[in-house]
Amino acid sequence: MDKAELFETLVARVKTHSPQADVAVLRRAFDFAERAHAGQLRESGDEYIGHPLEVALILADIHMDMETLSAAILHDVAEDTEVDLAQVAQEFGPRVAKLVDGVTKLSRLEYTSRQEQQAESLRKMFLAMAEDLRVVLIKLADRLHNMRTLKFRPPVKQKATAKETLDIYAPLANRLGISSMQWELEDLAFRYLEPTAYHDIAARVSARREDRQAVIAEVLDALRGQLADAGIRADVSGRSKHFYSIYKKMQAGKSFEEIYDLTALRVIVDTVSDCYAVLGIVHNLWHPIPGRIKDYIGTPKPNMYQSLHTTVVGERGQPLEFQIRTVAMHQVAEHGIAAHWKYKEGGRLEKSLIDKLTWLRSILEWQQELPGADEFVDGIKMDLFTDEVFVFTPKGDVIDLPVGSVPLDFAYRVHTDVGHRCVGAKVNGRMVPLTHELKTGDIVEIVTSKQASGPSRDWMKLVRTPQARSKIRQWFRKEQKAENIERGREMLQRELRRLLLPVDELLVEAYLEEAAEHLNYVSDEDLLAALGYGAVSLVQVVNRLTAAHARAKPQEAPLPVLPPSAPTELFAEVQVVGLENALLKFAKCCNPLPGDEIIGFVTRGRGVTVHTSTCPNVPSLQREKERLISVSWGNQTAPGYPVRVELIGMDRPGLLADVVHSLAEYKTNIAAMQARATKEQEAHVSFTIVVKDLIHLERVLSRLRKLRDVFTVRRVTYVTPHREGESSASGSTTS
Repeated sequence: MDKAELFETLVARVKTHSPQADVAVLRRAFDFAERAHAGQLRESGDEYIGHPLEVALILADIHMDMETLSAAILHDVAEDTEVDLAQVAQEFGPRVAKLVDGVTKLSRLEYTSRQEQQAESLRKMFLAMAEDLRVVLIKLADRLHNMRTLKFRPPVKQKATAKETLDIYAPLANRLGISSMQWELEDLAFRYLEPTAYHDIAARVSARREDRQAVIAEVLDALRGQLADAGIRADVSGRSKHFYSIYKKMQAGKSFEEIYDLTALRVIVDTVSDCYAVLGIVHNLWHPIPGRIKDYIGTPKPNMYQSLHTTVVGERGQPLEFQIRTVAMHQVAEHGIAAHWKYKEGGRLEKSLIDKLTWLRSILEWQQELPGADEFVDGIKMDLFTDEVFVFTPKGDVIDLPVGSVPLDFAYRVHTDVGHRCVGAKVNGRMVPLTHELKTGDIVEIVTSKQASGPSRDWMKLVRTPQARSKIRQWFRKEQKAENIERGREMLQRELRRLLLPVDELLVEAYLEEAAEHLNYVSDEDLLAALGYGAVSLVQVVNRLTAAHARAKPQEAPLPVLPPSAPTELFAEVQVVGLENALLKFAKCCNPLPGDEIIGFVTRGRGVTVHTSTCPNVPSLQREKERLISVSWGNQTAPGYPVRVELIGMDRPGLLADVVHSLAEYKTNIAAMQARATKEQEAHVSFTIVVKDLIHLERVLSRLRKLRDVFTVRRVTYVTPHREGESSASGSTTS
């Protein structure tokens, strides 16, 4: 559809659910945004204005108000055009301007890496939810349309966007109860992250569609007759299964047949009493499976979802899963929090509704403590992803916590001081260790003491919630600053040595102060203290120090190249067919590894040189075929073999530190390293590493390829004119 058709479709959808709505404001927003985005195109080649209109259409489908739809149409003007928020506020009012500001990403120029910018933009969005929850609904709709058009983006961007969608946005839609968005976001992300698995499941589902529809038709005929006899008006339909949910169950060990044979149906009725009546009818028609009846009407889910669930055995012996709910419950199940939209003056969501979203209340409380950006995003993932347990205080108040929480998480949720003064815990009247995992229904009592010395550092490893972890860090920050400064300095020195970085050159006051400023600390001592009590990571600080050092010294000097080792006797490593006790050595041109296919070349007076069969020098060696002999790997190998590797990536601060850290993870020594930057802002890094065999090398290369901003990683071979089996100098690369 062109932009005019999109706008008319938007107006028609709004009029369907809100006939009295004043759509004139939408026309003004459309005209304003169209002028602002004039001449801009999406990566698909379409006019940019189509994107905000599609976002507004998604929100119209969940019956959002005119302010939200106007903000959706305008959501990119402050970020991608010359328009500023003051102009938006003047034309459409301060509330619409606040919504637009809430979904506007932070400027890339304020941050040294895309990762940090992304983390802070997410933090900004979640903080804006405290003012107006509609911000996140616009952001979800924006992400959904971007995922629908993801095929026009480069493959690297596709993967990154899909991963963030699966990590943050799909779980967020679930927490807000908007199942229609959640399922589509999950399936779209799954398609880009695991394309082979996605298309395999799609093909299997398509092959079974007719059988499934036949089963559903039989069930509907039987059930509709019984409902009519009981005088119950109901809408009965089959429920489609989503590819990502099938994939997750298969990853958990279930077969496709086991998952897909379970036919899902939905029954929507007028009243709550009808729900329970339908449950009785279903159980009379088919045999219920014990333990598979769930009453989410009496006990709603944390995202306000309500339904009766039951699983029965059908006539063909296959399981049938029913969801039974009222029309109002169905609106909540599909549209989530949008179905409960009630605003006080000023645009704030009613407190009673926020109180129902306990996970959101937890985030809004925690954000006041201002954790670091990465910690904030990790905490968000936990709050969105994890299931919950519901435990009770001795007075009967309900506390919700992530699955796996321990008494300390409970203590810090009750009050910070209760956590700090905790010396023990009782669960259901008996003493338990602080490592005890809480279960739904537990009654938890925290034993405190005024003489308690405060939290232990070991508690950081025990607690499950980011809120508890943040409060423990705060205590150490305030109580033990001098000790934390010294600990942070020692940690940093150890890490720099481990990464083979020059400690004396990097750990200087000027670089520390620059790092502190970038990481929002007042002084270098505050930064070291934060490192000591765990509020900032070693990777963040090392990246800042190396960035400062690189700016001070634009041309990075290569690390010294170790001289090649003397030829090594390889009797136990390589076996030569037809020759015994021959002197063997590896060719320097291709550096064979155990696992490579190899060939031997008899040199004049220097024994047998071992090459890989794919070595670029082998064709020239074949001119003297009589000197080529068969060799194979023996049972024993040397401690390590040198391999030259070339890495090309984006020239950014911390790239070398990431490379060195990854090599250390795989216990891989570095014999030499050299790096340079190009005019195209690419980093070219060449290094020689020592590996055990081909498998070790492949694991290392695979790990390096997963690093952020890395384009290619290759094993390098060297090519020069061959002379008596000896090869050196440079030339080609092999992947």
